[in-house]
Amino acid sequence: MLPEHLAVLILGVLLIAVLYSSVGQAGASGYIAVMSLVGLAPSFIKPAALALNTVVALIAAVQFHRAGHFAWRLFWPFAALSVPLAILGGAVSLPSRVFNVLVGCLLLVSALSFVLRPSSATAARPPTRAVAIGVGALLGLIAGVTGTGGGIFFTPLLLGMRWATPRQAAAASAFFVLVNSLAALVGNVSSARALPMSVVPLAGAAMVGGSVGAWLGSRHLAHAVIERVLAVVLLIAGGKLILVP
Repeated sequence: MLPEHLAVLILGVLLIAVLYSSVGQAGASGYIAVMSLVGLAPSFIKPAALALNTVVALIAAVQFHRAGHFAWRLFWPFAALSVPLAILGGAVSLPSRVFNVLVGCLLLVSALSFVLRPSSATAARPPTRAVAIGVGALLGLIAGVTGTGGGIFFTPLLLGMRWATPRQAAAASAFFVLVNSLAALVGNVSSARALPMSVVPLAGAAMVGGSVGAWLGSRHLAHAVIERVLAVVLLIAGGKLILVP
């Protein structure tokens, strides 16, 4: 990694961690976007994104839990099968072009979810346990294969289906991303036998950004403007991954 790339990545990770953690996300799709834009290889991107995701998700989970927004009854059915499937997915290595197209499509879907997310109802009703377990299993597998924590799909789903209020969705997503990112990282490291050491300075930036963003999001910050900015970044990065060989 070139020194100028490291400087760009540190700044990018810091800003992404602030933005994503403020809405209960950990930022994997954003980290993937930034690392892809500077031309890093999928063999670095996947474990690095998972490591950064784990750091920020832990911080966000603690902040939202302290603010009183976490509901265990909502969270655990989704997490039940997501963890073993995230470990399985984390051990899967895709060809470079397949990885780029798949992740690019996920980034575009994520961007559209921020733009098109319907207004949340004042009342929320969790899904049946069977539905939650099945959905969680699928999201866990996707999280592991792509190097994301699954939160970019989990939060819009919770809100779109009226399964949670916005703050409940953010808290549940932070915990969901945490367990699945950690599981996928274990699977990836077990398969690749290595974790890039150059991720350490990026992790420091993620800790600072995640602390600031989660504190703001759990108590103070409105989400609408942040989500629109994230949507633009994800659209650009997703388009680059899909269109540029």
